[in-house]
Amino acid sequence: MSKHTQILKLPFLMLLWCLSIVSYAQQTENFAANRLVVKFRTSAKPVYSVKRGYAAFSVASVDKLNKKRGCTSARALKVGGNMGKRPLVYVLNFSSPVDVLSLVKAYTQTGKFEYVEPDYVGTAHGTTETTPNDPHFSKQWSLYNNGIASFDSAIIGADISMKKAWDIEKGDTSIIVAVIDGGAKMDHPEFAGRIWRNYDEIQGNGIDDDANGYVDDFQGWNFAYDINNPADETGHGTNVAGIIGANGNNSIGLAGVDWYCKLMILKGLDTAGFGYYTWWAEAMTYAADNGAKVINMSIGGTSSSTTLQNAVNYANSKKVTMISTTGNGNTSAPNYPGACTNIIAVGATNNHDCRVNPFSWGGGSNYGTYISLVAPGNRITGLSYTSNTNYTSYWGGTSQAAPHVAGVAALLLAQNPARTPAQIKTILETTAEDLVGNPLEDLPGWDMYHGHGRLNAYAALSWGLSEVSPLAAVATDVKLFPNPTTAKVFVKMGKQHIPANYAVINVAGAVALNGVLRSSNEEIDLGGLPKGSYVIRLNGDNLNFAQMQVLR
Repeated sequence: MSKHTQILKLPFLMLLWCLSIVSYAQQTENFAANRLVVKFRTSAKPVYSVKRGYAAFSVASVDKLNKKRGCTSARALKVGGNMGKRPLVYVLNFSSPVDVLSLVKAYTQTGKFEYVEPDYVGTAHGTTETTPNDPHFSKQWSLYNNGIASFDSAIIGADISMKKAWDIEKGDTSIIVAVIDGGAKMDHPEFAGRIWRNYDEIQGNGIDDDANGYVDDFQGWNFAYDINNPADETGHGTNVAGIIGANGNNSIGLAGVDWYCKLMILKGLDTAGFGYYTWWAEAMTYAADNGAKVINMSIGGTSSSTTLQNAVNYANSKKVTMISTTGNGNTSAPNYPGACTNIIAVGATNNHDCRVNPFSWGGGSNYGTYISLVAPGNRITGLSYTSNTNYTSYWGGTSQAAPHVAGVAALLLAQNPARTPAQIKTILETTAEDLVGNPLEDLPGWDMYHGHGRLNAYAALSWGLSEVSPLAAVATDVKLFPNPTTAKVFVKMGKQHIPANYAVINVAGAVALNGVLRSSNEEIDLGGLPKGSYVIRLNGDNLNFAQMQVLR
């Protein structure tokens, strides 16, 4: 079912309320809340007039949409070459605030325009940082660390550079993030308009309307008790969901990493905080089958499981990016699903940018061969599961680190929905900040305590702006070794790929080195480059290959 069809099933008054909230947030960000800019194709032959209170262009599909969506007038834009007898570029004006991003899609689908876009807002150039007006944002050191903390000393910049990241991307309502956890406080104002709804299910009729095996699953599912109410009973899930997606810039509470994604709440922990792998496997499958593009799992156990791995593989086949934790036992013993393949496993750092050992309650961030990267995870202030106005509670653990990564993954998909889980993982790992922690643990390149480094949202989204082409999955007949290396990387590949172009790209997304490989056994010398992480891309006939490479 399309997003448009889903919206039409909302009660009319609720629809107006939701659109008002969305459009107000958009207006305070980077484009007008009641305007679109369009350029007609020359074949459309538009002739503008106002008929019965609506903008008309003598183009049937456009005129019908104008009337349906409340486009009351238009203005021919005075841009180069547009002011002839039949202008093609117009600003469409709507009678009230609208869901601008939804309208962009709707008008584009008519096929009558060369382009459709919001009327964007700009600012004077310089170093800008988006600071949300949420009154408790100052407590969120993980997003912006100014070196001041009420509970401890802190290091300026020991954060994920979120304020600069929001200058680039704040999220998209089309991206669904599943949160497999202890549930959430579903009526919290910080989740208003953000909880995923299953519009194929009629609420409260006791019927499995969409025949997916779950009766009345109109807002997620409780896999712990096999009911349709995924309410939180411990606080853990509400904290985690809030880190990912609490409404930002809404003048109350806190700000989530992603301000617009939909949160699919799937309860996989019981009232005591325990959950069976079978619950988690079913929840992953449910998320993948119902449109989730990111799954956060701040959960874990110490036993490997074929059932769990198969569920991970299924979600991965549906192009779902999955994030989980390494665990809190201060050990290298693997934790699952974090140690499953096709998972981004996240450890935790403190406000000194070091691996947390111990957390405020004890324990320590697990480490090991399966860790991908780390993110802030100690004393993370969050939403309360018992109050809509209490913003003093906090949690600590790798459970709090993982949702930071999940939120950035959602932003990367908002930036480019075509990205695959492998591409998201590569971007997050490649742009992570290396050598920020304890030098006895945080070694150059990948290490078992910090993985590829501490999450940097701004660097990850900046990488997206300079992306030359999508990162590719590893080809079976291409080998680059050793990794890490001190200088030279040897390349072996099938003769059918020769000649091949190569590019070595740094964490800022810039090409640091490039050239041409003319035989199936060659080498690339990285000796002249600064130590750190790079991506090596190979392109040629039947070849689109990328590998993260560490230079020590």
